[in-house]
Amino acid sequence: MKEKKIKPNYILCNEPSLKDARKRLTKEVLYNTFNVDPKYLNLGVSKYYMVKTYGCQGNLADSEHIKGILEYLGYVETQDELKCNVVIFNTCAIRENAEERVFGEIGRFNIYRKKNPNMIICLCGCMAQEEHTIDVIKKTYPYINIVFGTHNIDQLPKYLYDAEKLNGSVIDLISSEGYITEGIPVIRDHPYKAWVNIMFGCDEFCTYCIVPYTRGKERSRKPDDIINEVKDLISKGYKEITLLGQNVNAYGKDFTDIKYSFANLLTDLHNLPIARIRFTTSHPHDLDNDTINAMALGGNIMPHLHLPVQSGNNRILHKMNRKYTREEYLSKIHKLKELIPGISITTDIIVAFPGETIDEFNDTLSLVKEAEFEGGYTFIYSPRIGTPAATYENNLTEDEKHQRLDKLNEYINEGFLKGRLRFKDQIVDVLVDGSSKSNDSTLTGYTPHNMLINFYGDKSLIGQIVKVKIIDVKTWSFTGELVK
Repeated sequence: MKEKKIKPNYILCNEPSLKDARKRLTKEVLYNTFNVDPKYLNLGVSKYYMVKTYGCQGNLADSEHIKGILEYLGYVETQDELKCNVVIFNTCAIRENAEERVFGEIGRFNIYRKKNPNMIICLCGCMAQEEHTIDVIKKTYPYINIVFGTHNIDQLPKYLYDAEKLNGSVIDLISSEGYITEGIPVIRDHPYKAWVNIMFGCDEFCTYCIVPYTRGKERSRKPDDIINEVKDLISKGYKEITLLGQNVNAYGKDFTDIKYSFANLLTDLHNLPIARIRFTTSHPHDLDNDTINAMALGGNIMPHLHLPVQSGNNRILHKMNRKYTREEYLSKIHKLKELIPGISITTDIIVAFPGETIDEFNDTLSLVKEAEFEGGYTFIYSPRIGTPAATYENNLTEDEKHQRLDKLNEYINEGFLKGRLRFKDQIVDVLVDGSSKSNDSTLTGYTPHNMLINFYGDKSLIGQIVKVKIIDVKTWSFTGELVK
């Protein structure tokens, strides 16, 4: 028998607008404090939730706050897909295959929903902020109860109440320039390492990227709010923080009442008793000498930088609207290596950007050699609806695209291995994350240069920083021996 088509009862249907999302009309940032209407409290008592996260560290951090809100309302996390009353898909919009994977999972959960009719299915994150996603949801996935975006996570209690108590569906996507809400509860996924958002949004508008539309304008948290959060993490025993932003190097540029930059923030955090400080992601255009000098302070600022280059050819960089040249990028690489001896630099690179010739691709290969990257994420260009590059003509065949990716990966993997070989027989500090997934008797952790290492040791060492001698080197990891 053919399934009866669901007709959602939309209590609220506020759809996203790429046109509005492009606007950057004011530098003013609105700061809010999280609060919950008393009628939403205990909404989740005796109920279970599941959050499925796709995408970058920013999505992971958002999911930690989503979990915080759910548990504040009384929900309990479960790994039983049939048991959960609320399932939330926190999504990524960087590449098309990520969206296909999400919709595949949502379709699978619709089967569980038929067995558990009270299940509330939610979709949020960057995918939700795209106009075409809402069209797909309305046409193909009308059983999704709640859709919200990256700007209004704090409104989740209201959406859950409306979906359950008022028996309605909610689509609420804000396309305004954005605001910052402090005080959202958080359930951190790791007991010793924490994400710390320092800013939100992006104003770079690379022609291939949907993030400036889905995440809004660049807006920085106040320095005191960040520093107080880190102090609280220190008091709870955290050993490592990773500062997050779509472009952390632009931190503070939106302030109108104070002059305070990312370099200032790094310097202030350097003076706190936190063992390790990392940050991501950096944009080469905004990486200035002050930031490099702050990194050179060393100590708890780790000697690793992820600096996406995307292409090694100036014409392609210009088409991408990256706002720097090959020569400017390499100059910053040389400056980093001069002031921070031994630094490990990793990157992101897109191949087969529309119009990329074989000679321009070879320019990327030569830059990889000169920069001596010690790792990287590589991708075939994926057109995103609504971005300028999606309208560019691309005559490359799928075989040509994959041949370029394979060739680039050969170069990147050589850098992975070379970057690790330099540590052979050295003793390094390792923050022990836990047991290896493949061998419960093996511990795993990361070096200051953000390189994975496995070694035998007692589980009592988890959460500690220990000294390990590197005895074997593989392309993507080390094998070590605990120094006692």
